[in-house]
Amino acid sequence: MDKTPLADRVRPEDFDEILGQEHLLGPEGPIKRQIEQGRLFSMVLFGPPGSGKTTIARLFAKKFSADFVSFSAATSGIVEIKKFMEEVEKKKSLFNRDTIIFIDEIHRFNKAQQDAFLPYLEKGTIILIGATTENPSFELNSSLLSRLKVYMLKPLCFEDMKKILIRALTSTKGLDNKYEITEEALDFIANISDGDARVALNALELCAFAAKDKKIDLRLAEEIVQKKALKYDKAGEEHYNLISALHKSLRGSDPDASLYWLARMLEAGEDPLYIARRLVRFAVEDIGLADPMALVIANAAKEAIDFIGRPEGDLALAECVVYLARAKKSNEIYLAYEEAKDDALNTLAQPVPMHIRNAPTLLMKKLGYGKGYKYPHNYPDAKVEQDYMPENLRGKKYLKEKK
Repeated sequence: MDKTPLADRVRPEDFDEILGQEHLLGPEGPIKRQIEQGRLFSMVLFGPPGSGKTTIARLFAKKFSADFVSFSAATSGIVEIKKFMEEVEKKKSLFNRDTIIFIDEIHRFNKAQQDAFLPYLEKGTIILIGATTENPSFELNSSLLSRLKVYMLKPLCFEDMKKILIRALTSTKGLDNKYEITEEALDFIANISDGDARVALNALELCAFAAKDKKIDLRLAEEIVQKKALKYDKAGEEHYNLISALHKSLRGSDPDASLYWLARMLEAGEDPLYIARRLVRFAVEDIGLADPMALVIANAAKEAIDFIGRPEGDLALAECVVYLARAKKSNEIYLAYEEAKDDALNTLAQPVPMHIRNAPTLLMKKLGYGKGYKYPHNYPDAKVEQDYMPENLRGKKYLKEKK
């Protein structure tokens, strides 16, 4: 039985099998054109985890019959790098064979480590391919960056993720059609992986290990993959009964009942800061934009009880409780944020649109950061029609329009 991880077994064996990077590897893509011209060159692959950076580097070595060597920032010091480079230099002079040095997470190399590669890049002794999830503009020395071509990879979309999973299920190097998976389970794994092929394939492999009858359904996928909150022992039921009574009395706009439950808790020895934290939460959750001063007063009460303690600070909490109970109520913010949070957790996390990204460096400008952005202050009343949401949520509204 092959114990190699599924993600490695089904790694693409040709550039044409790589999904989601058509802007680089499609017919008009810059990497595709360089390959067709037979040119091997140094580069940095900048993109999110699981988007194909390591695969592209390995395929370059295969395509050009070059030696492939990985370096680690954690274990490769200056002495080791220079010693290895000397050996590569001798091999190149004797056999005229190219060596690709692959540095995953190249941004973790310090300045001295990065500089150690410069002379060998200059002489053409090595081809360096770096992979990073961090912006090279900020993480790489300018001297090294100037000698490398930077290519930006995109996170994989939902449909590409499904294709990768189906390929793994059917490939003889993968699960070889030995498992059945429901469409719901396939969609769940593709979605929860957030554009990271390695995460998706690892999740699929875990599901396969757990599928006793060779069938993977949504329930199994959720049990294996979904992150669940850790349970913990809740001692003292009355503690939670009382805070529930206070919260519901406040929501029901009953200041007298609210004062009573506050007094019950304080006189029973409840931590006043615990109550204060709950009042701050209530001010946002149940009052929100109906009376924004509620949050200011709740925070002030928290500061007061923290500053002067009990019993003097009890009145600050009492004043806050009465204000919150009498205030107008609205859960608009609570509902809007819950919907936004649901989208953040359960939809594909698409990248920030290029036109609203900041571009503090020349490289970022060349990559298209900030291109097409409309500066609102250049328009009447500082208003201009412009998309700010990621593509899959365009037009989504969480809040009611202001009248």
